[in-house]
Amino acid sequence: MEDMSGVRRARYAVAAVFAVHGAVTGSFATRVPWIQDHASLGAGRLGFALAFTALGASCAMPLAGRISHRFGSRNALRGLIALWTLSLVLPSLAPNLPALCLAMFTYGACAGMADVAMNALGVEVERRLGRSVMSGLHGMWSAGALVGSAAGTLAAHLGADARIHFLLAAAVLTVLGVLSCTWVLDIQPAADEEPPPRFALPPRSALLIGMVGFCAVFAEGASLDWSAVFLRDRLDSSAGLAAASTTAFMLTMAVARIIGDAVVNRFGAVRTVRAGGVLAVLGGLLVVLAGQPAVAMGGFALMGLGIAVVVPLCFAAAGHAGPNPSQAIAGVATITYTSGLIAPSLIGGVAQATSLVVSFGVVTALACGLAVCAGVLRSAERGAEREVSPRAAAVPGPRP
Repeated sequence: MEDMSGVRRARYAVAAVFAVHGAVTGSFATRVPWIQDHASLGAGRLGFALAFTALGASCAMPLAGRISHRFGSRNALRGLIALWTLSLVLPSLAPNLPALCLAMFTYGACAGMADVAMNALGVEVERRLGRSVMSGLHGMWSAGALVGSAAGTLAAHLGADARIHFLLAAAVLTVLGVLSCTWVLDIQPAADEEPPPRFALPPRSALLIGMVGFCAVFAEGASLDWSAVFLRDRLDSSAGLAAASTTAFMLTMAVARIIGDAVVNRFGAVRTVRAGGVLAVLGGLLVVLAGQPAVAMGGFALMGLGIAVVVPLCFAAAGHAGPNPSQAIAGVATITYTSGLIAPSLIGGVAQATSLVVSFGVVTALACGLAVCAGVLRSAERGAEREVSPRAAAVPGPRP
């Protein structure tokens, strides 16, 4: 019989890891204007450097499965989350474009490997509990990003040097991340199990699901990396208010993801994603038409609400869509990070050639894809229902 108390404990532990992972992202996002000034970069060159984050992630993510196979899921996640938290310091040390590109590549590689490892464990927890938990786990990521961005907003308001800010944040988050890994599931490969390939093409199901995630991550990455710059450069906001726009975006994402499992269970993945796409488009239009900082901040917040549950639903669908969940998750993650690869460079390039307003017009157009393409989650959703229901029936007693 499954030890449900251990599974529940593992759920909370992996949720804490998600929060730590998000706190690193939130900390970084609010200090992008400081990094831009420190490295003396324009919008186009900054966008080029930020693209190396997703490039590093896309190159390194396929290695996560092999690392987990070699060291076991718990030790692998412990090491990967520590690398990720410590890599936060690197971008603040870069004095010029080449150094920043190298720092962002390393930062992204660490982010991607930790991301795949913790999502694979999250899907396994969901399987053993027999109920949807992925939206809530990603809600903890957003909550962590919110805390990180709030701390970054305060640091920006006080004019703190990002090198000191990132060093302190990395030290605290490394300790929290490593300790949280103590209680995650420890999945060990069978003695005769072949290690996964270092690189493998994602299955076809992951390609279709990944396209939905592509649209959501494009909007998320653009908002995280450029919302503060948009308010500062377009609307002449102060550094503190500009950083607060990132916090508003992460706040709505956190709230929506935390309650997202209940919404998905009530309305289903397809209708939830379609409704979210409509909200994201409305938010993008507010940003494009904004003449005041408050309007733009409201647009970013609404966009965060609309795209909040899309990525966790894509990971959950991938985990239930085929016989090899880890490969499918890595495939979807690679596609979504490719969106992150394109987003910052495209936003910066379009802004350099035209304006940030036009850049967020592109974001708004891609958000329409959520409503149009949501139907591809239907087959995966039905597969998940067929898989989860027998498991749920087999588990005695109440489930969390």
